Amino acid sequence: MAAPVESSGWFPALAIAVSLLKCLFINAYHSTDFEVHRNWLAITHSLPISRWYYENTSEWTLDYPPLFAWFEYGLSQAAVHFDRGMLVVENLNYASPATILFQRLSVVFADLVFIYAVKECCTTVREEKAAKDLLRRPCFVLAVLLLWNFGLFIVDHIHFQYNGFLFGFLLLSVARHLQARHLEGALWFSIVLNLKHINLYVAPAYGIYLLRCFCFTQDNTDGSLRWRSFSPVRLVSLGAVVLSVTAASFGPFVAMGQLPQVLSRLFPFKRGLCHAYWAPNFWALYNVLDKALSMLGVRLGLLDVAGLPKASMTGGLVQEFQHAVLPSVSPPTALLCTLLAMLPALWCVWRRPCGGRGFLRCLVQCALASFMFSWHVHEKAVLLAVLPLSILAVESRRDAGIFLMLATTGHYSLFPLLFTPAEFPIKVLLMLLFTIYSFSALRNLFSGEGSLLHPLEALYLLGLVAVEVLCEVVFPLSPWQQTLPFVPLLVTSVYCALGVSYSFVRLYVSLLTQEVTEKTKRL
Repeated sequence: MAAPVESSGWFPALAIAVSLLKCLFINAYHSTDFEVHRNWLAITHSLPISRWYYENTSEWTLDYPPLFAWFEYGLSQAAVHFDRGMLVVENLNYASPATILFQRLSVVFADLVFIYAVKECCTTVREEKAAKDLLRRPCFVLAVLLLWNFGLFIVDHIHFQYNGFLFGFLLLSVARHLQARHLEGALWFSIVLNLKHINLYVAPAYGIYLLRCFCFTQDNTDGSLRWRSFSPVRLVSLGAVVLSVTAASFGPFVAMGQLPQVLSRLFPFKRGLCHAYWAPNFWALYNVLDKALSMLGVRLGLLDVAGLPKASMTGGLVQEFQHAVLPSVSPPTALLCTLLAMLPALWCVWRRPCGGRGFLRCLVQCALASFMFSWHVHEKAVLLAVLPLSILAVESRRDAGIFLMLATTGHYSLFPLLFTPAEFPIKVLLMLLFTIYSFSALRNLFSGEGSLLHPLEALYLLGLVAVEVLCEVVFPLSPWQQTLPFVPLLVTSVYCALGVSYSFVRLYVSLLTQEVTEKTKRL
C-alpha cells in the first residue's frame, strides 16, 4: 500500500523547517564553487551564447552542459536586482553581501524541485499497515532522510552547489518509474542529464530498464522476456523524448559548430585519475597500495628512488600522474572497469526487472560502481547512491543496514570539504544528529527483525571517531604536519574507501542472492 502524503500536514511543516535551517547558513564559509557559479552567472548574462564555452578570463570556466548554462542565465535575470557587480566577468572573486545573499537564496529556492520530488517519492513507499505513530511510518522516515540529508545539506548550503535542484529531477524521475509512468520518468532524467553530465553514471540503468520494461510490453509466464512483444512505437516515443531535450540543450551549439568545444569542457580527461582529495573509492586503495609497494621496494633494494615518479598523487594537486609499481590507469581503463562493475546489475534488471524497485536497485548499483571505478571522481558523487538508496532502506531491513554503512561512511568522507575552524562544530553536530536519527528511526521501523548491522560493521563505523580524533587533534600536534600535510586527507580517504567498497560488495550480494531466492521460488 502506498503512503498517503498529500493529505498530511506534516510534510509541508518538515519542508519549511529545513528551508529555514538552510537560511541560517547564509553567512557561513563557502568554497571556490561560490565563485565558480558567480562567474557562470556573469558569463551567461554578459556574453553572447557563442562565447559561453570559450570564455576563460577566470580559471573557473563553464564546464556543465548547456541546459545548466541556461539555468544560470535565468538566475542572472534575478541577480540584476541584487547587485549588478556580480554579473561582470572581470570581477573575479566578487562576493559582496548582496551577492552572497542572492546566491545562497537561489540554492534554497531551487531546492523546491527537490522538495516536490521527495514528496512524490514518499507516495511510492510501501506500507504494509499504516502505523499510528507518525514517527514510525516509512514515508515520514524517508522524508527526513532525504530532506535533512547531511551530505546534501553541507555540500549545497555551506560548501555551495546546486545539487538539491539536480537531485530533485533525478528523484522525480525515479518516482515516476516507481509509479509506472515511464515516459515522464525518461523526460525528467533527460533533463537532469542535460543539466549535469555526472548523471551518465546511472544512464545504463535507465537505458536497459526502459528497453526491457517499456519497449517490450509483455513477459512470458516464467517472467522471461517475450521478444515478440517489442513495440517500435514505444521506442520511437522514448527516443523522441530524449532527443528533444538533448536538441533543445545542445542544438544551438551544434548549429554554431561548437559541439567539440563544449564536449572538451565537459570531459577534461587531463585532470587525472583522482581529484585533489581522493574520493573514497577503489582508486584510493589502488594509489595507497602502489605507494606502499614502492616504499617497500626501495627498502628492500628492489627499486631505485631516482627512477620513481614524483609523489604527485599525494600532493593534493589535480593533475595526471604515473604509478610507481602498479600499472598506471588511463581513462579507457577506468571506463572498462566501471562498465564491468555495472554489468551484473544490468544483466539482472534485463533478465528479471522486478518492477520499479528492481530498476531502483540497479540504479544505486550503477551509481556506486561509477563512484568506485570512474575517472576523476569527486567525493560528493557518493550522494548519487546514498539518496536513492534511502527509498529502499525504509522498505527492507537488509537495505537499511547497507544504507547505514554507506551513508555514514560517505557523509564522513565529505568532512574535508569544510576545513575552517568555525565550521568544525557545525559539521560534527549536523552529522551526529542525522546519523543518530538514521540509526534510531530505521531500527524502530524494523524492530523485531534483528540487528541492522553486524558487530564488525558497527566497530568499523566507530573507527570513524578514531580517524577524526587522529586527523583533527593528534596530527596537528605532531611534527609531520609541516612535512606531510596531506596525511589527514589520505587517512580519511583510505579508511572511508574501505567502508564504501564494503557497501558496494554488500549491495551486490543482496542483489544476487535475491535473484537466486526468486529463482528457487519459481522452481
